Amino acid sequence: MTTIQSSNDAYAALGLAPPEAQGASKQDASSLGLDTFFKLMITQLNNQDPSDPVDNGEFLGQIAQFGTVSGLDQLNQQFSDLSGTLTSGQALQAGALVGHEVLAPIDTGRLTTGGNIRGQVELDASAQDVVVSVTDQTGQLIKEMRLGPQQSGPVAFSWDGSTDRGDYAAPGLYTVRVQAQRGDSAEDQQTNLFADVESVSLGASNTDLRLNLQGLGSIALRQVTQIH
Repeated sequence: MTTIQSSNDAYAALGLAPPEAQGASKQDASSLGLDTFFKLMITQLNNQDPSDPVDNGEFLGQIAQFGTVSGLDQLNQQFSDLSGTLTSGQALQAGALVGHEVLAPIDTGRLTTGGNIRGQVELDASAQDVVVSVTDQTGQLIKEMRLGPQQSGPVAFSWDGSTDRGDYAAPGLYTVRVQAQRGDSAEDQQTNLFADVESVSLGASNTDLRLNLQGLGSIALRQVTQIH
């Protein structure tokens, strides 16, 4: 007797087309239940060739294989349901961030009238000096701030919009670069800036939740390191 590998094979063994091929009303083959399987099996036994009866081992093997296929279908459905639940939970969590400030690995900040650009850098080792440079969108240096010697760990900084010329920069977007001075070398550090969350959206996949930052584009929710 031919070994049944799936629910479609069960129909084929009886000379029947699967429900989807019959154009039916109509359960699809993946929803074939265990009761239906046994009915098909009994029909197959009743119509077997007396000269070549079904081997008990094959019979039990078919039941086990059907159980495996059925179990995998149920497991896939459960994972799909779980994924949907996790995505919904993440969406609710991300939605609650609208209107809040988040710290993210970006190097462009938005300066508002009377406001400032705040950030943080994570030093993996102590430094003789930490230098924060602010440039405008044309690449012109607007402000250089020296934070002095710093130990390893987080180092916070803030720029109030004042320039090296003694006046104040116009509202707009500015790029922030942070370097750690160690010996004769200056090492670039990952800049992390605070930004306001304007809205939440889904990326290419339903699990890719993104935060749209006011005037700064979007980042993945998983990139956020602090919430204020």
